[in-house]
Amino acid sequence: MVDISLNHVSKRYLIDDSSRSPSRRWHTFDFLRKPEKVKWALRDVSFEVEEGESLGIIGNNGAGKSTILKLLSRITAPTSGEIRIRGRLAGLVEVSSGFHPELTGRENIFLNGSMLGMTRSEITGKIESIIEFAGIREYIDVPVKHYSSGMYVRLGFSIAAHLDPDILLLDEVLAVGDLAFQAKCLDLISQLRKSGRTMILISHDLAAIQKLCDHAMLLQRGQVLMSGSPADVIEHYERIAMSVEEPIYVGAGADAKLAECQNLAFTSEDSDQSVRTGYPMIARFGFRAHEILDDVVFNILFYWPSGYLCAQLTTSLSDPHLRIGRGSGIVEFHCPVLEVQPGLYRVDVAIESNGVSIDSQRRCSVLRVHPGKSVLGDFYMDTVWRMLP
Repeated sequence: MVDISLNHVSKRYLIDDSSRSPSRRWHTFDFLRKPEKVKWALRDVSFEVEEGESLGIIGNNGAGKSTILKLLSRITAPTSGEIRIRGRLAGLVEVSSGFHPELTGRENIFLNGSMLGMTRSEITGKIESIIEFAGIREYIDVPVKHYSSGMYVRLGFSIAAHLDPDILLLDEVLAVGDLAFQAKCLDLISQLRKSGRTMILISHDLAAIQKLCDHAMLLQRGQVLMSGSPADVIEHYERIAMSVEEPIYVGAGADAKLAECQNLAFTSEDSDQSVRTGYPMIARFGFRAHEILDDVVFNILFYWPSGYLCAQLTTSLSDPHLRIGRGSGIVEFHCPVLEVQPGLYRVDVAIESNGVSIDSQRRCSVLRVHPGKSVLGDFYMDTVWRMLP
């Protein structure tokens, strides 16, 4: 059965771009006022979420993701189209909103829980679990105005997480708290998913989308650009995000460079196969030197789409005193086991000589790693094991 259905839904906002002060506007006749601009937050969006399914929605800021949650939460109404919801719906959107700073954490549990639709008996039955999950037991009877920002959102998330809805809406809730609390939140959401809850998750954490969702949808400028499996939608989104950035060249002008990066290619050891997790990979770094150079280092750096450096290939470890002559050449890196997860990686290259950067190109390429050997964590670890007597 379908729990959530959006049928050709659009949402329009009118933006008054007048620069006049309120007092000036008060005395101005309507026919003299400038026309208001129209901003379409959503345009003709349609999708369905089956009972027990989990849908992840991704996209750039301003794509319309939070507008969908506001429509589903009845915070605002659509300009056109139809929305159908079957069952009790709750949203973990603005966690910790509605707290009274002068009340204690315990008192705010009852206040905030009742605002979220829980009865007093429900709150009483769950209060110990709420306190335990938040991890702030020794401060639970202290006014929340004395809480740190982390304690504040931990308590707010814990209250909202103990609702018992048929449909759960989550908007960037995985960003709360420290790493340990985020892991606890992920475990709880996984349990809710296994229990048959219908969920819509909005997040910039693409790994969480892939782990927690059955389907994914990519929004762009208020319209559905793509929907399908989380892996396919995330890959398409990453390609779009990377393709808008032109390579950045760092260093001296082309005429003054002692050496320059020319091309980069990634292949598998078997030319008929794509680059895959857990299998060998070959990287070929093409260059051209205009002078004889000593102590040369070639670097290839791999980044997550978020910009986090996750791996590097370098010649400095095996030959820190590499000497190259004038002309073109290729440095070949051979990785016996590619340990990174399947996905897209942004690639930078650089050439150094005597510890000084000679040439550098940022965002010059993209490495696509296809699924290979099973990866249950962030990296594949090739191992050999034996049974000891």
